[in-house]
Amino acid sequence: MKGKQQNTVNVKIILICFFFLFLFLFLVIMRSTFPYPHSLTSSLIPNSTINQEPHCPNKCTKIPSSLSNALVHYATSNTTPQQTLQEISVSLKVLQNKSPCNFLVFGLGHDSLMWTSLNHGGRTVFLEEDESWIRHVKEEIPSLESYHVVYDTKRHQADQLHEIGMQEHCKEVGDPRFSKCQLALKSLPSLIYETQWDLIMVDAPTGYHDGAPGRMSAIYTAGLMARNRVNGDTDVFVHDVDRGVEDRFSKSFLCQGYLVEQQGRIRHFNVPTHKSSLGTPFCPSA
Repeated sequence: MKGKQQNTVNVKIILICFFFLFLFLFLVIMRSTFPYPHSLTSSLIPNSTINQEPHCPNKCTKIPSSLSNALVHYATSNTTPQQTLQEISVSLKVLQNKSPCNFLVFGLGHDSLMWTSLNHGGRTVFLEEDESWIRHVKEEIPSLESYHVVYDTKRHQADQLHEIGMQEHCKEVGDPRFSKCQLALKSLPSLIYETQWDLIMVDAPTGYHDGAPGRMSAIYTAGLMARNRVNGDTDVFVHDVDRGVEDRFSKSFLCQGYLVEQQGRIRHFNVPTHKSSLGTPFCPSA
């Protein structure tokens, strides 16, 4: 009787061992076939979600799409920006320090995508005199923000307009829309007057012949908007200062006292707000 009980116990132990061995082998096989949780979880995620860009707020090193588009555009284009490398470098130095920021450009050209990309994360707005050119550029680069501007001046009026600009009513600082000065541009889109611009570049309108609008009003208005800023200062760049009108108007209305540097055909002014210090002269002594 005792021997029979011992045999029964041995059989139970063997069966229990076989059960746990079978369970162990089953788990090993299942894990190698369906690695959990990563593969199983991934198989349940739609492809559209997997293909989305990774969320990496602090350490993301992926090239922004605006920059990659600009690289492809200029690498495959036969056209080049109107400014030289030396001239671009002057504005770039300031832009690298201030971006992302509000950047206003008088003129829509082959360099517009470059400026927008260099101000990644900021707002870059272009003001252009030629509606057909805006449509042409928009077809190629629809992401650019540009607006049509009508100028009512001619370059041959530069001497007369300069004399007007020297009068006291043209040295009153305020919103250009309500200025009594003939040089002020009063019909730009409202957002242009309501935005605090960190950088303004004057590279338009056309100014190389007497029948062209000339840049007299653009230069004066850029200076007025910079002075009318609520706080801080505005860096203003004027291109083509090798020409008489651009040279004279930038020195007179952006002021030599604010002139920082000149490289090639571009001049850089740093114009502070006049609102924070009432009584500041329109132009400081150089």
